[in-house]
Amino acid sequence: MNTSITTPKTFAQLENWLNERNVTEIECLVPDLTGVARGKILPREKFTEDRGMRLPEVVVAGSVTGNFPQEGAYFDVISAVDKDMHLRPDPTTVRLVPWATDPTAQIIHDCHYANGRTVPFAPRSVLKHVVSLYEAEGLSPIVAPELEFYLVARNTDPDLPLKAPIGRSGRAETSRQAYSIDAVNEFDPLFEDMYDYCDKMNLNVDTLIHELGAGQMEINFFHADPLSLADEVFFFKRTVREAAMRHNMFATFMAKPIANEPGSAMHIHQSILNSKTKQNIFSKKDGSPSPAFFHYIGGLQRYLPAATALVAPYVNSYRRLAKYTAAPINIEWGYDNRTVGIRSPLSSPEARRVENRVIGSDANPYISMAMTLACGYLGLKQKSKHKPELKGDAYKSPYALPRSLGEALDWLRNEPALAEVLGKEFITVYTEVKEIEYSEFMRVISPWEREHLLLHV
Repeated sequence: MNTSITTPKTFAQLENWLNERNVTEIECLVPDLTGVARGKILPREKFTEDRGMRLPEVVVAGSVTGNFPQEGAYFDVISAVDKDMHLRPDPTTVRLVPWATDPTAQIIHDCHYANGRTVPFAPRSVLKHVVSLYEAEGLSPIVAPELEFYLVARNTDPDLPLKAPIGRSGRAETSRQAYSIDAVNEFDPLFEDMYDYCDKMNLNVDTLIHELGAGQMEINFFHADPLSLADEVFFFKRTVREAAMRHNMFATFMAKPIANEPGSAMHIHQSILNSKTKQNIFSKKDGSPSPAFFHYIGGLQRYLPAATALVAPYVNSYRRLAKYTAAPINIEWGYDNRTVGIRSPLSSPEARRVENRVIGSDANPYISMAMTLACGYLGLKQKSKHKPELKGDAYKSPYALPRSLGEALDWLRNEPALAEVLGKEFITVYTEVKEIEYSEFMRVISPWEREHLLLHV
């Protein structure tokens, strides 16, 4: 088969790409606030450039339970009549759906209004806007995510705790097996399918390791531009969930799925290049750290606490951000120090980078990358001062991050600089939706409350 067009740039090239692969069906995808794939499925012959496809704007502005606010500031942004968004396919995102029975393609779409204006609260729009701020300064962000997740036994009863799955040996993990090759090999059939799917989708995944928790894994991605990598993380989550279900397991990206096990993070490494020279602005010519490196860290330290709700988006997220759970509790920084929230791995001057370790694996990849780049951008623009490097155990330092979703939302609303960079409309929609989720959670009575309060208070 002739597959000369590997990455379509135009709709005409996209049509050729689909024809060369005999595609019969198109999944037209839009990532919502949670990172869930929304959209429509079309027969190939119905997918044309002039057809135009629409979805209600609330599709990208709803809660993880499918609800949305009924009044208030939300409707200062969202039309009360729930008007249409006009979807435009991004040809560069096309991939085959490797598990589909018939040749099927999946394509991510951008959201616009009828007048051509970008929908400002669509997650992909937010990231594209932040990247454009860097481009206006002659800069190009480069990122590399590390994504942790758990494999768990199938669980159809939400009242029952999750458990580690049974591997090839017929046994489930009962102890922590960090970096164990044999523990990864327990799930070889699943991971062979996962890598096969990723290869067919041209996802640039790198190493796979067993993380600290029982059944906890980590996949690393090669560094690239933020938008393409956010797309890849979006695709990867769908892919590994599908592979796991085909092997009678679930893959979960919850930040803290199992009590007494470590939480799951999405660490994002980031560096900034001069767009013309392609030089890393975090290093001076002599190889030493540049002022921009420290300003970027200063921006993260200044704005990351207020932005936490964007990357710890659920009540469960704050179970991970606790002392001695292999997750940060503050915004200290250090070289090669995994206890801090902001780490700079030892590297060559060309590869000098900053790693944001606060972000949970439950976070939307588009919003996460937009958030961390926004904090760094503000640091560069404002020449923010950084705190001295912390060379010891950051878990012994005081909490500097919000302790709950409710507190985090208050901090986010009260930081106008983040709204200026990420978009006031996005912050309004996001915080209103998260308030709905928080209110829904507070109506649920937990087993802890029944166990300890029923007969004791």
